[in-house]
Amino acid sequence: MEEMEPPTEQVQEDIHHHAHESGLPWIMGVALSSAIIAALAAVCAMLSGHHANEAMMEQVQAVDQWAYYQAKGIEKSDVERHAELMAALGKPIAEKDLEKSLKKYEGKKEEASKSAREKEEAAKDHMQRHKILSYGVTLFQIAITIAAISVLTKKSRFWFVALAFAAVGVFFLAQGILFPNLFGGPAAAHG
Repeated sequence: MEEMEPPTEQVQEDIHHHAHESGLPWIMGVALSSAIIAALAAVCAMLSGHHANEAMMEQVQAVDQWAYYQAKGIEKSDVERHAELMAALGKPIAEKDLEKSLKKYEGKKEEASKSAREKEEAAKDHMQRHKILSYGVTLFQIAITIAAISVLTKKSRFWFVALAFAAVGVFFLAQGILFPNLFGGPAAAHG
């Protein structure tokens, strides 16, 4: 999956330009805070893309493990049919050898099943992180847009609204990194 790229470069340039022209001291704060918010948006977007890619890779590996599980089930069935055929032909296979062979396939199936479930859980965790971080990217983008509105309208109250959106974006960034299952993610539902 592609990383999310926040389109903030032009907005940043416009804010910086207006900050130098306006003469209002708080506008320089808007420019500085917008630059910081843009950097946070870039970090959040990079992490979101990373976790989306990891989720996809883990899910592909889980599918591979389930295919392996099915293959071992088919092989076990083949051994059972072969034993039945040999018995029908009057050439039975030793019970000890048959049991050993069947246990080997059953063990491989159990390992594959366990591995597939672990991969599925890892994929869910990565997708949860991706989802949370994408919320952060969106909030950072909204914050930058509102900050630009504050500069264009010369109304500082919009800057404070932008900072509030950015604060929520920081919350999602921190949650995506540190506590992705805090509010009902995959592990919380299964744990």
